Amino acid sequence: MARPPQTDSSLPLTLAVVGFSSVPLLLLDDRLSIIAGSHTFWAAFDLDPDMGAGRHLSQLGDGEWNAPRLRSLLSATISGDAEIAAYEMDFQDRKRGVRRLVLKAEKLAYGDGLETRVLLSIDDVTDARADKKVNEDLLREKAMLLRELQHRVANSLQIIASVILQSARKSRSDEARLQLNDAHNRVMSVASLQEQLARSQISDVELRAYFTKLCSSLGASMIHDHDLITIEVDSQESYCAPDASISLGLIVTELTINALKHAFLEGRRGRVLVGYRSNGPDWTLTVEDDGIGMPERPAPAKPGLGTSIVDALARQLGARVQTESATPGTRVSITQARTGIEPARVGVPGGEAV
Repeated sequence: MARPPQTDSSLPLTLAVVGFSSVPLLLLDDRLSIIAGSHTFWAAFDLDPDMGAGRHLSQLGDGEWNAPRLRSLLSATISGDAEIAAYEMDFQDRKRGVRRLVLKAEKLAYGDGLETRVLLSIDDVTDARADKKVNEDLLREKAMLLRELQHRVANSLQIIASVILQSARKSRSDEARLQLNDAHNRVMSVASLQEQLARSQISDVELRAYFTKLCSSLGASMIHDHDLITIEVDSQESYCAPDASISLGLIVTELTINALKHAFLEGRRGRVLVGYRSNGPDWTLTVEDDGIGMPERPAPAKPGLGTSIVDALARQLGARVQTESATPGTRVSITQARTGIEPARVGVPGGEAV
């Protein structure tokens, strides 16, 4: 409760402050009759100040201020039983239609034996609320269109992958058929990514679910005997931004395809394990197999397309690539130990078999 100096001389000063306030204000007595109003109040609601002073609040204008709920709250404020800090009401303006107002009322005590006054401030938030709603509607529409675009892209990629697979089956060249199969697997991995991003609703991507879905798609298209070869995912419940998940998904795709093509020759049994661990902004992605492993003395050769893709994506993430023997098999680690994708929110580690 505000307490100006306890003398009658305070009232003229209060009237002057109210009258010249840049905020719409009304000074009311304990019967809710108007003692004074600011010029901004009269202008904001197109009222004649000479017709307002001395009248009851409910008699202003054409009765649009005759709101029972408002009168009840103001009466409770005068008695000290309540305080209006931010009361919102729909106001039926004679010219502008419905306006959204936020009201604040404060009881003024001028000392013992003097009459109680109530200072009522009015904030018109109609335009602000309308602008906010327009922005929210635009954001919802943008998100809906983006999700629809992602669905269409994923569907288009699946159609392209089907055409490539049909071409591979018709090809009489073993080399061409191999290249077309590789192209099919890469396109399917990107289609799986688009589907996962659409489900994430433009928010952070949960990596364990994403890697599991991706590896399931790769296994379905590349593994002929699931009793011989499996792909497993062992990842923390971590998240990253959608754009970073694209790079991570493509890295997993390339390394998994490479392991399935080269690690399990001549009907060899085994598994490919995709792992992900994070600690704040630092993270490590691994793709490991228990296949034939790396040759002891690899012949010098120009890096293949898959290797070049992984190296480029790792550089994009600010990470480094390390390939080592897993005894048995091969392990490729992509490690980011500085800054890069958004810090992962670490959960309980867990593995899922695909």
